[in-house]
Amino acid sequence: MTTTVDNGVNVKHLLDAREALKQQPEAAQFVWKAKSKWERGVNTTITVKEFYGLGEDREHKSESVFKADHPEVFGAEDDGITPIEYLLVGLASCLTAGIASVAQNRGIQLRSVEATVEGRHDIRGILGADPDVRNGYNDIKVTFHIDADASREDIEALVAQSQKRSAVFDALTNPTDVTVEVA
Repeated sequence: MTTTVDNGVNVKHLLDAREALKQQPEAAQFVWKAKSKWERGVNTTITVKEFYGLGEDREHKSESVFKADHPEVFGAEDDGITPIEYLLVGLASCLTAGIASVAQNRGIQLRSVEATVEGRHDIRGILGADPDVRNGYNDIKVTFHIDADASREDIEALVAQSQKRSAVFDALTNPTDVTVEVA
């Protein structure tokens, strides 16, 4: 009896793209873009619409708008999540997408995938209260709760492969050159 797995991921398309990009590595060079506009205080609106990929400028089907602010305990208006919380959003969504993709490719039917992502952060660094405290997270912990037609060992392998291929996990755990300039 053959069971059809449907986690909503077009694995054939992904595998075909992987093979095509092996032959044309220059087409794999993408530039992801976000535009930020200061509103007032520490409130910022960020839009994402355009990107570059497969050798040309492209656009998402629709523009996504994000609000960033700080909580009232910082004297702000709390009109959005903090910028550092967006890192948690990115990490959770990237790892979860990877789990769905790997599960589809391995023939594992998912019923549910939930993650709790916690970043421990000593804010004395960003406030300049202690020069020996770093500005960013001290550590981040991701805990998955996955219900699937698979053994615990197979589920752990899904998570490990997702982590291995996650662009966000890589960007957070390896040095990335970042240039900041005034135009």
